[in-house]
Amino acid sequence: MLDDLRNEIEVINSIYGDNTFSTASNPSLPEDHLLVVPQYAVILRLWIPEQYPSACLEITSLEGVGPSSRKGYGTHVVQIAREVLQRVFVAGQVCVFDLLQELEQSLNEESARAADQTRATQALEDEKVSDATMSQEKGDHSGVSINPPQWAISNTVTEKKSVFLARACAVESTAEAQRAITHLLSTDKRAGKATHNISAYRIRTLVGGNEVVYQDCDDDGEDAAGGRLLRLLQMMEAWNVLVVVSRWYGGVKLGPARFGIINGVAREVVVAGRFTKDSQSHQ
Repeated sequence: MLDDLRNEIEVINSIYGDNTFSTASNPSLPEDHLLVVPQYAVILRLWIPEQYPSACLEITSLEGVGPSSRKGYGTHVVQIAREVLQRVFVAGQVCVFDLLQELEQSLNEESARAADQTRATQALEDEKVSDATMSQEKGDHSGVSINPPQWAISNTVTEKKSVFLARACAVESTAEAQRAITHLLSTDKRAGKATHNISAYRIRTLVGGNEVVYQDCDDDGEDAAGGRLLRLLQMMEAWNVLVVVSRWYGGVKLGPARFGIINGVAREVVVAGRFTKDSQSHQ
């Protein structure tokens, strides 16, 4: 149990940051742990029995919330977290990473539903009409942008015969992001033949004087890789960028190590393309 838990703590903190998952520093209660939900500044108290992961952990209470959280929000998050735990726990398998990831996803979806959907939907429809009009005026009926995207490209990484390569380009709309992917796969034969082309984008724009944000990802068959890639862009505070990581499978399974390689080449290309917050502020 101790090795499984220790490894899980190390993996989660390497992805989300130090002290995201930690013991509660109470010698009399070694089973007590704290889990931070980073995007929402919520801290959950977990009770992890000695038999974990054969036995399920418990979400015992709320440890704390951010100062700007509305009244009762922390209790609401605890309820959602308990529902998520029931879905992700499988006896014999560690589950805190899955709990954290799915909890963030549930909260993100809830926040999106609570936003002004009418404005965002109308903005997207206006954008589609504008893109369709521009395409007709240019005589572009192929679905491939006339002005090809300018890709920043990472170094190639090879691990046990699997090959990884990341690309990043600037995008200002969801339609432009999709056109860039279509252009890449239709004009680059090697990319088109990749086993997986994992993608994620983050776009921030002004519509009628109001800021509208679009972000999405696609695993392309590499289970959960798209969400991790999008999380990386969020942590790097990268905006108006599309990242595509191509993987050519070499016949040997890499396990969780593949996510580190995918995020590694992605981080390299985001920095090289100067898409981070610090880089953009100096442009």
